[in-house]
Amino acid sequence: MALTMLNELLLEDPSPSMLLYQVSKPAKLDALNYQSNFMQDIFAHFPDTLFIHRTYNPTGKVLYTFLADGPQVQLEGHLARTVYFAIPAKEDAEGLTQMFQVFKMFNPAWEKVRTILVDPYFFPLPILAMEFPTAEVLPSAFHICKFLQGKFYQLSLEQPVKQVLLTALQSTMCSATAGNLRKLYALLSNCIPPDQLTKLHPYWLLNDRIWLAHRRRSQAESSHYFQGLEVTTRILSQFFGTTPSVEQGITSLLRFMQQNSGDKAFLSLGLSSQSNCAPSDVSPQSPKVEQLVEACIQHSLHTICTEPAAQLCLGELAVVQKSMQLIGSGSEKVNVQILEDTHRVQPQPPASCNCYFNQAFHLPCRHILAMLRARHQVLQPNMLPPQWTADCAASLDDILGSKWSETLDKHLAVALLTEQVGQLLQHCSQEEFELRYSTLRRLADIWIGPYEQVQL
Repeated sequence: MALTMLNELLLEDPSPSMLLYQVSKPAKLDALNYQSNFMQDIFAHFPDTLFIHRTYNPTGKVLYTFLADGPQVQLEGHLARTVYFAIPAKEDAEGLTQMFQVFKMFNPAWEKVRTILVDPYFFPLPILAMEFPTAEVLPSAFHICKFLQGKFYQLSLEQPVKQVLLTALQSTMCSATAGNLRKLYALLSNCIPPDQLTKLHPYWLLNDRIWLAHRRRSQAESSHYFQGLEVTTRILSQFFGTTPSVEQGITSLLRFMQQNSGDKAFLSLGLSSQSNCAPSDVSPQSPKVEQLVEACIQHSLHTICTEPAAQLCLGELAVVQKSMQLIGSGSEKVNVQILEDTHRVQPQPPASCNCYFNQAFHLPCRHILAMLRARHQVLQPNMLPPQWTADCAASLDDILGSKWSETLDKHLAVALLTEQVGQLLQHCSQEEFELRYSTLRRLADIWIGPYEQVQL
């Protein structure tokens, strides 16, 4: 199957391509190296800086995507700056060495590479140093930004503090001057607890080598650069990072590139694109495909679930349909973000999520449904506890009474009230603050104990 799919893909490719792959004994794709003639031309014209991004597949395989980078590279279109795709047989020294050596064999201009940008946890640095001895390997500004963004969501920060940090990060990335980076460093030091601060590696902000090339872009160019990489990494995740089959994932990705060959009008190396033109945010899935997937999910909910359970889950699906999802796969779990705090989904049945809805009801939440929608999958019976299945005659009151515990109800009520009170206290005048604080102080003394024992 792997051989058939890849060979059909080559026959459909309008431009000559170089493809080297290995297939294991059970006819599974073991390793792959792919570069079209057009991708090779892009690298030959812009060999100075390479950007490497890794996308994990649920099977454990990793797709390495090489992109041309640098302020001088101004190419429009989805995946326009992509110069190479590779899936190593294993992510060990032997597999990665072979991958880089094949890349060099395909591209005689590899000796001109001066900088390689990678994610902060890119472990094969010694292999890169050995295979590209004249290149400097640095963490990329994009990956550092995404790393800090994820940490802000993971830390138990108050919402106003989190919003201030996210806004400051976005502003700094679009104008990465030494002064702005120092201000962001100071802000992190003031807002993040010391025991958590080290996990954010704030010293990256003070490493001038990381930001030197990025600093040459204007504010509009920097914003455009980050938006383009966001779209690119999301497309990679949608096709390869959420597809259980490696062969299907890489074939769909390469076919998507072929079908969007209209972008090549912008890629004529004699033309310069408009640097301040925002990239169109187009999903790799057509609207008809999305509608079909959503209809199948709705049908599976009505078929498998009791009617009350289906209504609760359809409300979650409605949120998914109206929002933007960022879905990225690690080796074991799937990270899902729906314009809110990031939640972690365990896709193996019974599917679970660490959000409040799933923990309280044990039903597929918006994050699980977003994962199903991205993977073109539907709800399965083993994803539900028995009391929610369609053959169960229990009433909604009985189910909610058994699942919505008094402790959870109190926790939610207290959490909401605490957040509201906290926001009121932070945004009022000093006089109002003292009045409201004294009121809380009296209530705490009455309900809990004297001031000496209870600190607000």
